[in-house]
Amino acid sequence: MLSLLTRRLVAALLTLLAAAAVIFVVLEVLPGDAAAVMLGTEVRPDTLAALRAELGLDRPAPERFVRWLGGLVTGDLGLSYTYRVPVGTLIAERLAVTAPLALLAAILAVIIALPAGVLAAARHDRPADVAIMVGSQIGLALPNFWFALLLVLLFSIGLGWLPSGGFAGWSAGVGAGLLSLILPAVSLALPQAAILARITRSAVLEQAQEDYTRTARAKGLSRDATLWRHVLRNALIPVVTILGLQFSFLLAGAIIIENVFYLPGLGRLIFQAIAQRDLIVVKDVVMLLAALVVALNLAVDIAYLVIDPRLRRPN
Repeated sequence: MLSLLTRRLVAALLTLLAAAAVIFVVLEVLPGDAAAVMLGTEVRPDTLAALRAELGLDRPAPERFVRWLGGLVTGDLGLSYTYRVPVGTLIAERLAVTAPLALLAAILAVIIALPAGVLAAARHDRPADVAIMVGSQIGLALPNFWFALLLVLLFSIGLGWLPSGGFAGWSAGVGAGLLSLILPAVSLALPQAAILARITRSAVLEQAQEDYTRTARAKGLSRDATLWRHVLRNALIPVVTILGLQFSFLLAGAIIIENVFYLPGLGRLIFQAIAQRDLIVVKDVVMLLAALVVALNLAVDIAYLVIDPRLRRPN
């Protein structure tokens, strides 16, 4: 098991190194001057030269790449050209909004999808199954930003129960902060819950046809007990895989949702950085998102070992 985890960790580190190389090449090595992009076409030559020196663009590309990697490891992400503050400080402030938002959306997706998927499988081809599948199809078809507007119209403008946008801040209390995240989290969660419910249904139906399920039923175990104690656990592997991927989609989807609800998160930060041509922030935030995706995939691999003991056996 230890050797398997070591191989997974080495693969994750190599993936991060490859992602860093791609991000660096796209933003700093491909034709085009990053400093000129940030300052615009009408910039004076001396101003352009000063910014190139400040960003280190006058140094060779391999040296800049090594210095950037060293900064990532030590936490020195550079200085934002637009905000004139350390990029690490910007990311930490915005991550305090995006991370709880994505986590809350993931929890909501699981709470909705797992019972719905299991119920649909248990009532296969019955009205409950049909209703859940129709509902999941609608959830897949609706764009989350359009659904977010519907939620605002209903719960904010119509009923006045929840804020329509903005973030109260954690300094105002955990309750006030979570209240600001409810509508954005639901907007992110429902489309992902629709996908997860369909995957759960398919995985449970597949496992229900296996020999061990028939053996458990032949030994006198009830249908519900077989479903929850045996079938569901074996069906969780594809579900966990999709859930790990979905968290990455939640982080990416936050770029749109945070702009709809005017939340000061990572998604809005990268959107503003692109609009303001702050390529330093863009580069570091994209690298952070790539690192989060790799870390989530590593967590999913570890979850496999917990769910299925057969994977812990040496090859």
